Amino acid sequence: MITYTIWIVDDEESIRDGISMALKGTYHIGGFGDAESALECIRDEPPDLILLDIGLPGMDGIEALRHIRKIHGELPVIVITAYEDVQTVISAMKLGAYDYIVKPIIMAGLRATLNNALQSVRLKKEVRALQEQYIRENMPCFVGESCSIRDVMAFISRVARSPDTPILILGETGTGKELIAHSVHYRSPNFKGPFVTVNCAAIPENLIESELFGYEKGAFSGASATGKKGLIEEAEGGTLFLDEVGDLNPDAQAKLLRFLEQGEYYRVGGTRTLKVRTRVISATNRNLEKMMETGAFRQDLYFRLSVIKVQIPSLNERKDDILPIAKQFIYEFNRKFDKSYTGLTPNAEKALIGHNWVGNIRELRNCIERGILVGEGNVVRIRDIGLEVHLKPENADTDTKKDVFFPPLTEDGIDMPGLQEKMEKFYIREALRITGGNESKAAKLLNLKPHTFRYRRGKLSS
Repeated sequence: MITYTIWIVDDEESIRDGISMALKGTYHIGGFGDAESALECIRDEPPDLILLDIGLPGMDGIEALRHIRKIHGELPVIVITAYEDVQTVISAMKLGAYDYIVKPIIMAGLRATLNNALQSVRLKKEVRALQEQYIRENMPCFVGESCSIRDVMAFISRVARSPDTPILILGETGTGKELIAHSVHYRSPNFKGPFVTVNCAAIPENLIESELFGYEKGAFSGASATGKKGLIEEAEGGTLFLDEVGDLNPDAQAKLLRFLEQGEYYRVGGTRTLKVRTRVISATNRNLEKMMETGAFRQDLYFRLSVIKVQIPSLNERKDDILPIAKQFIYEFNRKFDKSYTGLTPNAEKALIGHNWVGNIRELRNCIERGILVGEGNVVRIRDIGLEVHLKPENADTDTKKDVFFPPLTEDGIDMPGLQEKMEKFYIREALRITGGNESKAAKLLNLKPHTFRYRRGKLSS
């Protein structure tokens, strides 16, 4: 059974004590004699509900309510007034107060008001719990222990509560921008709606408008006889994710701006105004501010897309996250390939931390996938992931002799200097085993062209 926490903010000690005695055993009660003291505590340990006196000394209840709304927009507040001052009550309700009660307080009425308010709190908690459960069970994990990524995740948890505020996600390729967009969607009021992804860089320039906004029948040569819904329309009640938004052409930018500002648009070839309620999240690895200077990206669209802006740090900027992410990928690929790896050797860990991750998390994921496929045993070694590490013998761990570096097979090193013939044979044999004897797939796994792979295989077999 849930036990709710209620704060009483009232300068009259007798009021605080009276309410506390009446509600004791049913709720956890906290008391404050002024608004300032309550606001100091609310950021760290917010209650489930606040009973707030309007006529407080110092900061009055109306001003305190404004501050509470800025810190916790959904926290229910019931205001207490000494008399039925209509104007004060109206002001409080406009600021988002759940309800009001009048002194002297009738406990039966207070209990009924509390029950109604906390019923709403309970439903919101249950919805949030379902959201978090869905995220845990269905979404790829965005792992991070560094302060920078924890700050990002805490920030998106707050901004996700809005159903329609646009968000712009910035970051290098492979940093997990789409995963952040998913995290926002599933933590938002729209989480039951669709999540529609549009890769703006992958759609030909002459088709982007019809893909986004749809088209009417006969709108252009080759158009469907029945017309077609656009991706914006498909995202009704959910989230529209515009990946690589910096690649939109000027015409599409203008139409997107109209939609963001007015919530309406026209299909290509159409005259009927369509309205859609969806949240737009966009992402790019390009510098939109520089693009604005050259006129390649509209300034007004940029400011509309970036009402909330999230910068994702690169993997090189958060080295503390490399090993936790790598271990998460080991777990993921263990399940996918029915393996039982328990972790990485110390030298492999050092190699991962010391590597320059130009491709960010995507490159790290590919690296671990390769290690799980190629390796043997229950730990991932340097030779499995294909990264070089320079260790002085006296600093090397006990696994050094086994865990030496063997460069991956490459097109520009057919003679493969430094790679023993037996290891070359091992790589080729393992690649063929993993791919069921398919030479083309084995060559791809080893980063070789098929003819190079066949040449090396034949030479080693002769």
